[in-house]
Amino acid sequence: MQKQNIIFILIDDMGWRDLGCYGSSFYETPHLDRLAEESVRFTDAYAACPVCSPTRASIMSGKYPATVGMTNYINGHTDRGKVIDAPYLKYLPLEERSLASALRQGGYQTWHVGKWHLGDDSAYYPQNHGFDVNIGGCSWGAPRKGYFSPYGIETLTDGPDGEHLTDRLTDEAISLIQDADRSKPFFLNLWHYSVHTPIQAPNQELVTKYKRKAKDLGLDHVETTRVGEFYPTERKGKGRVIRRLVQSDPEYAAMIEHLDGCIGRLLTALEQSGQADNTWVIFTSDNGGLSTAERYPTSNAPLNEGKGWMYEGGVREPLLIKGPGVAYPGSLCHEPVSSPDFYPTLLEVAGLPLRPEQHVDGVSLMPLLRGETLTGRDALYWHFPHYANQGGTPGCSIRMGDYKLIQFFEDNRLELYNLREDLGEQRNLADIEPARARDMHQRLVQWRESIEAKIPEPNPDYVPQTN
Repeated sequence: MQKQNIIFILIDDMGWRDLGCYGSSFYETPHLDRLAEESVRFTDAYAACPVCSPTRASIMSGKYPATVGMTNYINGHTDRGKVIDAPYLKYLPLEERSLASALRQGGYQTWHVGKWHLGDDSAYYPQNHGFDVNIGGCSWGAPRKGYFSPYGIETLTDGPDGEHLTDRLTDEAISLIQDADRSKPFFLNLWHYSVHTPIQAPNQELVTKYKRKAKDLGLDHVETTRVGEFYPTERKGKGRVIRRLVQSDPEYAAMIEHLDGCIGRLLTALEQSGQADNTWVIFTSDNGGLSTAERYPTSNAPLNEGKGWMYEGGVREPLLIKGPGVAYPGSLCHEPVSSPDFYPTLLEVAGLPLRPEQHVDGVSLMPLLRGETLTGRDALYWHFPHYANQGGTPGCSIRMGDYKLIQFFEDNRLELYNLREDLGEQRNLADIEPARARDMHQRLVQWRESIEAKIPEPNPDYVPQTN
């Protein structure tokens, strides 16, 4: 039986509501909306962390970030507020048998294109984690010199002046598909740098289009941002959190539409290569949309907060899965799933034996894709013992069924939400349903202790920010 190709598309900082098929009325994503019609669309899919590197590590390892020991983004600051950030690994250990290694062992061509950010030394780059090809993957978490060539990325030759990075990475991915050895299946790991900052659209025409659209929708006459509390860390000083309330940034909207067009080009090239019917396409993001810092370009409403926060806006993601084994294209799946699940799922797609000793926190999603029930798991976990650039504070959380409980480490307060009834996490039920909060907290603590998760220490020198 012919093995099936795999294209895994990971977007950087794309929020749950950043696609038309997920409810955006401002951004235009016709190609991804079309992909959704051919896919299973997950409503309750999660990144394993509210920031990027840990989620990426979870995809490659099949483990929660805290199980690996990588709980913050590579080269993130050690911040101090009421507590002091916990230590963490700053690379994905080579001892982890990555998803790419498993697929290559199983006869796959393995290609990485785009952002990596899983180690600040070339010893931890994609070529040392099972990839035959590495185009653009390095220590960088964002295009440090911007989206226009010359990029200065050590693993990507500069293009002509003005070439946009999202176009270039798409072109590289298309070339790999077109030139593939047809005697072997391929695994294309396309991890775009977009839509991470800097917010740089490919051209002014798209920006002008969305400026007009914002005006036509009356967004120039409503409150689009709001100044909030002080940032909770010493490093941010007297700065305040600023929240975007609605999707209205024209340049970010232009980046989204441009990215959508590039994915459309990739899917068209796949069709023209004659391999579409034998290829799985997975599309998702590494953390929630950036809504409270660094230009706060998007809003995740009705979800609460965004990137860097323990709330739903920080971790709930779009997830589309299309493939020859999908029973009901265009269907919705409401089962909570998380990024460690991709490892066993893609091994099953490839017809390879599972590696339960490696993907210890993931379960295969194939039953859901066949229209069946997922068994063997009743909870999802998160552990982020760090302050985030965006204003989020250290915490950990658990989701069981419709309920989610968060413990915040600054004061150990508990917040409990029924996500089916309160998607925006506005009504804390911890005091209203104390037995449920107690039971879920006990489960969360047991899980934390079982993996020896690091906990922030109190800051003896803490001084609260004042006006």
